Amino acid sequence: MEWIVIISVLVMTILSLLRVNVIIAIIAASITAGLMAGLNIVEAIELMVSGMGGSSATALSYILLGAFAVAISYTGITTILVNYLIRILTGKKTMMLLAIAGVACLSQNVVPVHIAFIPILIPPLLKLFDTMRMDRRAVAVALTFGLKAPYLMIPAGFGLIFHGIIVEGMESNGISITTGETALAMLIPGSGMIVGLLIAIFITYRKDREQVSGAGGTESTIQIPEKENITFNKYHMLTIIAILAALVAQLITQNLIIGALTGLLFMYVFLVVPFKNLDKVMSEGISMMGTIAFVMLVASGFGTVLQETGAVTALVELSSGFLDDNKPLIAFILLMVGLLVTLGIGSSFGTIPIIAALYVPICMAAGFSPMAIAALIGTAGALGDAGSPASDSTLGPTSGLNADGKHNHIWDTVVPTFIHFNIPLIIFGWVASMVL
Repeated sequence: MEWIVIISVLVMTILSLLRVNVIIAIIAASITAGLMAGLNIVEAIELMVSGMGGSSATALSYILLGAFAVAISYTGITTILVNYLIRILTGKKTMMLLAIAGVACLSQNVVPVHIAFIPILIPPLLKLFDTMRMDRRAVAVALTFGLKAPYLMIPAGFGLIFHGIIVEGMESNGISITTGETALAMLIPGSGMIVGLLIAIFITYRKDREQVSGAGGTESTIQIPEKENITFNKYHMLTIIAILAALVAQLITQNLIIGALTGLLFMYVFLVVPFKNLDKVMSEGISMMGTIAFVMLVASGFGTVLQETGAVTALVELSSGFLDDNKPLIAFILLMVGLLVTLGIGSSFGTIPIIAALYVPICMAAGFSPMAIAALIGTAGALGDAGSPASDSTLGPTSGLNADGKHNHIWDTVVPTFIHFNIPLIIFGWVASMVL
């Protein structure tokens, strides 16, 4: 039983590395886990399907955020940003990468559209990337950093939700901790991501790279209209108001769906986007984010198979059964377990409730402080988010960088982000658990 997680995640990883479609790879991993747990193929698939509803809210929010992003792009305000970046950063690869990481960070806290901005912002820049001979793997790392580091360290926007899940998971298992303490605990692991980003930009992907056509993956169907010489006008100001309204609604309700609906409503009330274009906006939003949403649904089903069969619990019990009170080894093993589980599920947010129930008793018995436990849970949950084929933090960058069919999801996004973020996260997360 304890080997189910390891083998099923290996199946998913190997199939993905062999460039099998991510959805097929996750389904194969789910069937593998079910068969190893004593289910037949039909029962395994039915269990997976029953668990897909666990990410239904996330999938719907992605669709609506995609529509919101499309509505924003109709005003041309993103073109203004693209033109500005091209004007001041052409030829300055390092500054371009840092700017992209900065813009991605804003999508988590200030403009809460998460990954929906990427297929709008990045495709118009691809020709510039090729002209500058920029390594798109560096762009993927920069985007993933912006999608992940802010919610790890900043308790606002998506970060407020993430830290709240950690607090709730710990409190439900007998440990009281505040959101502020959780944010402080996560600063150390988050710093590891900063180190990984700098290594990628200044060392690993510093050299020029010619982008080869047909690198793999599926070409984007989103066509970004070219709008030249756009100047800031009242519609752009109204768009900014709509974005702020979406942010406020999301912060108040802590609900992405309500936030996205609020932003869309303001766009139509202000007549920034004509009401007659509603169907077109929604269709393009679905086209943009539909694949990612469906991957998240299937990954949620895989997570249910692992959880319902007792595979995760068995793995944790196996890992902790021979550790006694060796805190350094316990912390390392728990981080490795978190990496395996999150690689399969692909969602740090969805993993936290699962691992919190398993980690808290072990950590309490070993004498870890509440902040050290929060750092372990947060880091273990976040580990697989970068570097998982099923994670929105890798699917999002690929959706923009592969708009011309020259960027492979696994080898150009998943592998680079795994190396540059998961390794530093393990190191810095382990250090956090030792010093806090």
